[in-house]
Amino acid sequence: MNRWLTVIPLIVLAALTILFIGWSLKRDPEFKPDALVGQVVPETVLPILQDGAAGPQNVDIRTAGVGRPMIVNVFASWCAPCRIEHPRLLALKAEGVAVVGLAYKDEPEATQAFLDELGDPFAMVLIDREGRAGLDLGVSGVPESFAVDAMGRIVAKSSGPLLTDEDVDRLTSALVAPSRPLPTARTTQELVVQRNAALQ
Repeated sequence: MNRWLTVIPLIVLAALTILFIGWSLKRDPEFKPDALVGQVVPETVLPILQDGAAGPQNVDIRTAGVGRPMIVNVFASWCAPCRIEHPRLLALKAEGVAVVGLAYKDEPEATQAFLDELGDPFAMVLIDREGRAGLDLGVSGVPESFAVDAMGRIVAKSSGPLLTDEDVDRLTSALVAPSRPLPTARTTQELVVQRNAALQ
């Protein structure tokens, strides 16, 4: 009887994980409006995780990518789906994609233990113990991921775990900005003519 009491919580956790994965696979990622896509990342200053504690340095999420495109991944050690998507984040790191972790409503020691166990895919981890940054980003649950361009603008968002190559590709392809031609004398002259015509 005692043996069953120790196994039942594991069975319930496994069933909930399977249900969540099933829901994630059936969800339409375009259905939920992503209010912050197209806007600049909110300025939220958070401490950096250092050796299982909140380090003395604070960093603004917007500048965490150091002028490079990045994926901001909101995760937590207590989040079962975060464990499922973790190999995809490690693969992104191996491909040279900068991934910044946002440890949401988690204790630094627990976050460090999570990364020590599964591997650390993050260029840096910011500690959001009270969930302030999650609130600023409109996070509805973990995990969530945001593609942020070099100017600090959110260009794509994924709610739920990154389960497939398509989930990852949607974020990484949004980081590649289309090249824009430099203005020429002709295009500048055309703009002036259009502006003058509009003013008349």
